[in-house]
Amino acid sequence: MNTIVIQVPKTKINEMLVDYARFIQNKKIPYAEFSAKKNDTVITAYTSGKVVFQGIGAEKEASRWGVAKAKPAKKATSSALPAGFSSLSVIGSDEVGNGSYFGPVTVAATYVDKNHLARLKSLGVRDSKAMTDTEIRKLAKIIKQEIPFQLLVVPPEKYNQIQPNYNAVHMKVALHNQAIYLLLKKISPEKPEAILIDQFTPEANYSKYVRSEKNQVTEKIYFATKGEGHHLAVAAASILSRAAFLEELDKESDELGIIVPSGAGKNVDSIAAQVLQKGGLELLGKYAKLHFANTKKAQNLL
Repeated sequence: MNTIVIQVPKTKINEMLVDYARFIQNKKIPYAEFSAKKNDTVITAYTSGKVVFQGIGAEKEASRWGVAKAKPAKKATSSALPAGFSSLSVIGSDEVGNGSYFGPVTVAATYVDKNHLARLKSLGVRDSKAMTDTEIRKLAKIIKQEIPFQLLVVPPEKYNQIQPNYNAVHMKVALHNQAIYLLLKKISPEKPEAILIDQFTPEANYSKYVRSEKNQVTEKIYFATKGEGHHLAVAAASILSRAAFLEELDKESDELGIIVPSGAGKNVDSIAAQVLQKGGLELLGKYAKLHFANTKKAQNLL
């Protein structure tokens, strides 16, 4: 049996989770984000970013994610960016929620002028994954008062309408592009020295999808995985998008009278089943992304 092991960023894990949603298996594997069986291949993604493909089609399936044979996924580094990038005036963007069954997809873009870098550092702006939810919520309120930003929130009901015509990557490209476009209008006539997108797909793929958008932003754009480590604009964007996602989950919990979790693990299925029992697919579609495998699992629980 062929086995291919690759290493990918968290954004790619989320993308895979959506792509393999209908193939997810009810297996509890320690430290695994998910395990899926597609045709003759088992795909297991771990929290560390390691993804294991096992089966006859392992190499072919791994290659779908930009990886040739057993070579690790190539990560963008600061060498791909202009010298002194972290000191430039930059628009940064990031998204949250694409891999979560409940809740929206949120995309934020922030503009950090070089003169505001020291201020943001003093506030503690950093990678949101290294912060608690309480810290994120508190800091997001301050960031909104300090710098220009644009936040887009796609609730599940709207997501379900769009999803049949937009795959997960295309939807994210459209949202990042629109958030950046609207932010550029807000700060005009001032212009950033660069735009950095926290990379979730190869640059060529991004360019392919953005060509179908009405308001295309294509100048001065750079891509980097773990973009928050290259500029505080992406770190600030990750905090705003995460805070908005958490706020929407809170609203869902209040409206349903059930604590709604993030993610797409097994614990989500029982909550989805409770919502189905309350109001069927019509109600569930207001709070969850119906094309995920969790929908079928919740129906089976009933």
